[in-house]
Amino acid sequence: MTREWCAGLAGFAAERRAAEPPRHPDSPSVAAAERSILAAHLVAWLDDWTAIMSARSAWARGTPAADPDAGMVLTTSAVGIAVAVDLLAGGHPVATAEAWRIVPVTELEYRLWCIRHPDDDHRHHMNHWSWIKTRVPLRRHAEFARHPLGPGAAYWLHRVGTAGAGAADRRDCHLWRWNGRHAALLEAFVREGGVSHLARPTRPHDEA
Repeated sequence: MTREWCAGLAGFAAERRAAEPPRHPDSPSVAAAERSILAAHLVAWLDDWTAIMSARSAWARGTPAADPDAGMVLTTSAVGIAVAVDLLAGGHPVATAEAWRIVPVTELEYRLWCIRHPDDDHRHHMNHWSWIKTRVPLRRHAEFARHPLGPGAAYWLHRVGTAGAGAADRRDCHLWRWNGRHAALLEAFVREGGVSHLARPTRPHDEA
């Protein structure tokens, strides 16, 4: 069931992407900066793969009908999907070995698939998300006033997290500054919107 669910999601996403490709950033410099951030995170995530799978196995032992050998849905942006595809094609040994299990998709593709084939209790899959919010509303800038912006600069929020992996579940956010040429990390594990980085995720992509 697990492999069929993952293969079905991959096929569904491929069909949607062929009809309507996910949108990449208009600016090549923005795309390059996003790629650098997302690639670094995905490599670190894959390096921690054994711990994640061990946590999943421990959780599954106490959860009826949960598959300890679950799939991993990676929800990310168009840039993140391109990074993941490169890693799965041989850019990282874990990604290569686990290629059947790791399914990189957009959030919309994931949600639409889950409407048709629900797995709300994560019996057959985990979800890891990694995406960058490049347009942070002005009303939220006060949250990050300890890191004042210079002229022409903007905040970026790199949101990452995992659901369905038991003790490895988490929800984090990292604050970056974009100055129009390159991105710089201002603060890791920021507290945003009253949500601690230790809080368990209720829904992956809070668009606030």
